[in-house]
Amino acid sequence: MTRRAAPWALVLGLLVAVRAGCTPAETPSEWPREIAAAVERPNVVLIIADDLGYGDIGPYGGWIETPALDRLAADGLRFTDFHSSGNVCSPTRAGLMTGRYQQRVGIPGVLFANPARRSHHEGIGDGELTLAEAFRSAGYATAVFGKWHLGYQPEFNPVRHGFDAFRGFVSGNVDYQSHIDAQGRADWWQGDQLAPEEGYLTRLITDHAVEFIDAHRDQPFFLYLPHHAPHYPFQGPEDPSDRTLGGTFPNRGSAAEPRRAYREMVQAMDEGIGAVRDALERAGLSDRTLVWFMSDNGATNVGSNGPLRGFKATDWEGGHRVPSLAAWPGRIAPGTETDALSSTIDVMPTLLGLLGIEAGAPLPGSSGVLPVPAFDGLGLGPVLFDGRAVAARRLFWGGDPAFWNGAAVRDGTWKLLIDEYDDAPGPPMLFDLATDIGEEHDLAGEHPERVDELMAALEEWKAEVGQ
Repeated sequence: MTRRAAPWALVLGLLVAVRAGCTPAETPSEWPREIAAAVERPNVVLIIADDLGYGDIGPYGGWIETPALDRLAADGLRFTDFHSSGNVCSPTRAGLMTGRYQQRVGIPGVLFANPARRSHHEGIGDGELTLAEAFRSAGYATAVFGKWHLGYQPEFNPVRHGFDAFRGFVSGNVDYQSHIDAQGRADWWQGDQLAPEEGYLTRLITDHAVEFIDAHRDQPFFLYLPHHAPHYPFQGPEDPSDRTLGGTFPNRGSAAEPRRAYREMVQAMDEGIGAVRDALERAGLSDRTLVWFMSDNGATNVGSNGPLRGFKATDWEGGHRVPSLAAWPGRIAPGTETDALSSTIDVMPTLLGLLGIEAGAPLPGSSGVLPVPAFDGLGLGPVLFDGRAVAARRLFWGGDPAFWNGAAVRDGTWKLLIDEYDDAPGPPMLFDLATDIGEEHDLAGEHPERVDELMAALEEWKAEVGQ
């Protein structure tokens, strides 16, 4: 991979490499003061799609025209082996916000809107350090506009976990027009108060994002934009509302052609991403802002996962290998790509590395605040800024008991997958993704020693994270 690395990029890459356990020439404490001083505090815009597939959008040869995402890819780095830490919504968001496997956070599965489900009363705990809390401790303005899905109760609201501003919904899905959740309840919030607002959900997210950028152009900010698109109900911008308060309705929407609505939903999100980048440009912030886009898991069968097997809610590649694009003019070389094995749990250590915040240290300006915990993710600074590889690693998936009680482990190009993982695990399957990205050829019988090694690693991981 041919990359261009400016001096700033090299400094930032070395900083995050230290956090990730790589071996730079010297530690940050040994750098000349004038080099260390060059590491400024960049703005960060983190954008998450919901149920967007590996084969949906333009940069991955998808079937939907996405000019803004095409431009983002052209301006920056395209990941080809990037994964969500879960195969459904809540778990991935828990891993994203903490840099740790969601099983450690206590959110191994979806948090349901139905109050009769135990998970409806669970959420991200006060003992977890979130990305927003870390950024706010460093003097950043923080905001989230869109889908939270890390707890329905007031104590789990984003404003209780580091965000200065929140406009959006707390459940797994809402009507794009009426903003009513799957239980027939209003679910559109300003902070921790219900605050109805008219408008197509995707466009509201964009409007609030642009307004936030304009208002904070003179202060470093962390802006988190978890889009709802293209999660059901399948409703394009001109489709009618389906859900009413206390009513009965089709959860997935009434569109006669869901795939048509899906395409329009993705295109509305794409337009919003373009508008956010335009706002950064107008404010003169583009060269001071990292924009990072990804999906929270793979597509359903309404979308496309391209050459990958399986869909959302499974641990086949189609369930968790997702699009990811990052751009930062002058810092990330344009038009490049990487096959580095990477994950949503890498986002937090990467972003905190930009601020010089490392595991085990107190947060900047904090007093009596929990120190930064050990991350399961790795800092991707060397990948983003210098075209280098990440350290050898294994990634694990633990399924979601509500949908898929399987498990998987990735080691290099090898992947071990189990359909059912109860007290008596089902037969393991082994794939070499270097030659079989579609997971069509089970090689377990040909490599029994590798199967035994990865099974032992998986069982050890499950015990360690408490699943």
